[in-house]
Amino acid sequence: MVAVTFADLWYRARQFLIAVIGVGLVLAVALAVTGLADGFHAEIQNFVNQSGASTWVMAKSAEGRLTPFAAFPASEVSAVARQPGVHEASPIVFAASQVVHANGSTAPVTVNLVGVAPGGLGAPHVVSGHGITGPGQAVVDSKVSTQLGSRITVTGGHDFTVVGVVHGATMTGGIPLVYMPVSAVDQVVTGGRPLITAIAVRGTPAHVPAGLVVLAPSTVISDTMGQLKSAVSSIDNTRWLMWIIAAVIVAAMLYVAALERKRDFAVLKALGSSSRTLFLSLVLEAVVVTLLAALLAELVASLFAALRRVTGADPAAAFS
Repeated sequence: MVAVTFADLWYRARQFLIAVIGVGLVLAVALAVTGLADGFHAEIQNFVNQSGASTWVMAKSAEGRLTPFAAFPASEVSAVARQPGVHEASPIVFAASQVVHANGSTAPVTVNLVGVAPGGLGAPHVVSGHGITGPGQAVVDSKVSTQLGSRITVTGGHDFTVVGVVHGATMTGGIPLVYMPVSAVDQVVTGGRPLITAIAVRGTPAHVPAGLVVLAPSTVISDTMGQLKSAVSSIDNTRWLMWIIAAVIVAAMLYVAALERKRDFAVLKALGSSSRTLFLSLVLEAVVVTLLAALLAELVASLFAALRRVTGADPAAAFS
């Protein structure tokens, strides 16, 4: 029966090839959107983990999320740093969805500004150039600029010199990060008022000032991910739709094959084959088509991922 099944696959090669390509492309889309959802979580996790903080101190009103501008006075950093069990405490300001213009480019770029203390927790790990050492400097993701020494202009006409470049530093669905000194981000966002949105801490403070809470990195990641719940839900719905479409294509292919093999089945039944055996023959065809389609989907998804790395495109930004 196995030989008969593969002989039928060979005889109807064109029909099955069309089914493999159709199912494979649908599954490739399902894999691609799954990668988008995973990317949302990965970018938040990377940001939190690279900071080097073992705990985070944030305003209660932020609900554990990094992205809302739930600011509090920068003076609270010294209060946290004096607590027993704290080895280091660094201020961080996260200002989402700001606009910058890079020299040589006429198109504005939407970025997330991150204010950090030079050399402190949360400072970026650059792949070229150096970290922030003073005012007027910026470290940018390669999506913004890759030219060291170039100038970028942030909302309000504030100019900064690019001294370092990082790769893959994004948040909120693929929006690139631009790191600056805390005071510089305050100039851009608050008009110079000394405010911060988080304190990255190495250690665990015994107490924090009123209105602030201590959070574990895992809590910060999961709560910040909650902001993208709607986008992830849409992706999950799309993924399930792709699986259903793939199943319908395979089922339709098997239905047509069964209709075309009615005479073959009649002969095989006359020769003593059971209905169960004939049904398993169709199931085997479905398994072969699905496996080949899965291999094609993996190849297409890998090519798509490689293209994203080469071009720097990030479809996740479409959900931001």
